[in-house]
Amino acid sequence: MNSPRIIAIGTPNPVLRLTQEQSFHAVGYQSERIRKMFLNSDIDYRHFYLEGDLNREESSDQLNQRYLRGAMKTGCRAIVNCLATAERKVWDVDFLAVCTCTGYVCPDLGSRLIAHMGFTDNVQRASIVGLGCAGAVPTLQRAADFVRAHPQRMALMLAVEICSACYYVDNTLETVVGNAICADGAAAFLLGAGQSPALRYPKIADFETFLAPEQIEEVGLLHRDGKLRIALGASIHKLAGPMIEKALQRLLQRHRLSRPAIRFWVVHPGGRKVMDDVQRHLGLTEFDFHALCCGTMEICRLRP
Repeated sequence: MNSPRIIAIGTPNPVLRLTQEQSFHAVGYQSERIRKMFLNSDIDYRHFYLEGDLNREESSDQLNQRYLRGAMKTGCRAIVNCLATAERKVWDVDFLAVCTCTGYVCPDLGSRLIAHMGFTDNVQRASIVGLGCAGAVPTLQRAADFVRAHPQRMALMLAVEICSACYYVDNTLETVVGNAICADGAAAFLLGAGQSPALRYPKIADFETFLAPEQIEEVGLLHRDGKLRIALGASIHKLAGPMIEKALQRLLQRHRLSRPAIRFWVVHPGGRKVMDDVQRHLGLTEFDFHALCCGTMEICRLRP
């Protein structure tokens, strides 16, 4: 069976880059306790999509419009970079899946990108909205499903967020943590069933999911005063390890693999405490755990 393979990846960053010290002051915090949370995050700098000077008084309409402009510009650059790496054009894409959660528009972001970038008028599409930082992996899964069902065709997935468009400034711990670690950016993956020209990226062998509905209020975006507000519960770092463990056990058992057989681990950052607790819970060394990127309770097995 032809397993879907990642053919190319494209990742842009908005131009504005701020250190954590600069981010702390830009958002408008003054507490030394909150400043230490920003500086102790193990983040050197973050990128943001702003238009001119930061406006702390943006209305909900202005924030959502900035989200749309930033997502269109950053998402478009991710797709262009991805396709250029593979020496492909937008009309080579048969399926486009887009995930996002930091703003809402209808028609969806994917439809707008299709019109703006000149995709074919029969490209299939999927809009995955509201899954938060877990959204990239199920979106990758939908793209992989398409390629597995249509091995002669190509799928493109895009994850794009403008988190700065939903920064709500208050002194609650759940909001401060989100404001201290979330930033703006995008990533696009091109998938196909053929051989990758340079064999730089792995095949996608399988996925596994574990859901804990009783914890649904621990992380997400809430509405406050008509605006979106990032909320990351204080218990997340304790929950992540056991939840990942349950999905991981199912995946490894299905493929008759032991944990030491896994050479590289890619884990959602979610803050320093989350990374430390997941590493301890899974018994991983610093060498095992050296690569960190997005993809939370959804576990994806990649093979070379």
